[in-house]
Amino acid sequence: MTDSIKVTVRVPATSANLGPGFDTLGLALALYDEVEVGLVDPGGPRSRSVGIEVTGEGAGELDDGEGHLIVRTMRLTFDRMGLPQPRGIRLRCLNRIPHARGLGSSSAAICAGILAARALAGAPYPAVDGPNPAGGQTGPGRPAARPEFTDDDVFALATEIEGHPDNVAPCLAGGLTIAWTDQSNAPHMVKLIPHADIRPVAIIPRHRLSTEVARGLLPKDVPHSDASANAGRAALLVAALTERPERELLLAATEDRLHQNYRAPAMPQSADLVQRLRGLGVPTVVSGAGPTILAFSTVDTQDLIAPEVGTDWHIQPLDVETRGACVVSPETR
Repeated sequence: MTDSIKVTVRVPATSANLGPGFDTLGLALALYDEVEVGLVDPGGPRSRSVGIEVTGEGAGELDDGEGHLIVRTMRLTFDRMGLPQPRGIRLRCLNRIPHARGLGSSSAAICAGILAARALAGAPYPAVDGPNPAGGQTGPGRPAARPEFTDDDVFALATEIEGHPDNVAPCLAGGLTIAWTDQSNAPHMVKLIPHADIRPVAIIPRHRLSTEVARGLLPKDVPHSDASANAGRAALLVAALTERPERELLLAATEDRLHQNYRAPAMPQSADLVQRLRGLGVPTVVSGAGPTILAFSTVDTQDLIAPEVGTDWHIQPLDVETRGACVVSPETR
């Protein structure tokens, strides 16, 4: 069993919502998962094989076969590109993004799977014998023509798999992103570069919270006044993050009425810490669906965070990742 080709993908953590920008705003953070993907020949024209090695977050916990999110995403991507399925997939995952903490670990895995499959698509690889979705027959080592699978296609498929674009957008593009879907449910995004003085600090608890549980606490309807307040704060937040990163503006701009209070019962410690830090003047929000907290540190608040947080949380200052997910050039073996 030998690798025919390998590719390495690096994907960043992300923080969605950022307070008022529910399901819209996202920020890429300089904390990365790295995935090395190899397409292999396990022997036998119709055999399939998956091998997965995980180091770091999720080691010993994640599915080690076809159910792994990256593998499922890669297979779906090959189908969408009209290419035959590879006989064997090998993954080596170095995971640094905490799982089920609101830092976009699932979006990172999805983006890694799509980008790896696209990068490998033009190489000759051992495919399962049978009908080729693109036409004709597949066979051992038969080269597959690289399809036209654009960055927009990557974003659309990632959004489809994840269910919403607010994490996959900054993961793919980097920086600060504004994402939305049009009337046909097609996703779009705009990328902005945050001001150099923006200093995110992730405050990460030991416990986890699934996105499904957090979303289940949200009401179907909200008061018009709350929606209006969030629209204004979200617009102000874009200005504060890109043009005027002043503490007072960031503090006002990160107020939220649409989701954080409703989700508080599922993460009371996070909700309490957000309120205490905000009471000290630190712009603080729940990261994504939580329970991680994201603070925007400034010169006059940087010394206020650690004493208030204590020892039950991991405090991790992070740079903004401005480039987004990247692929190392495929290496033929």
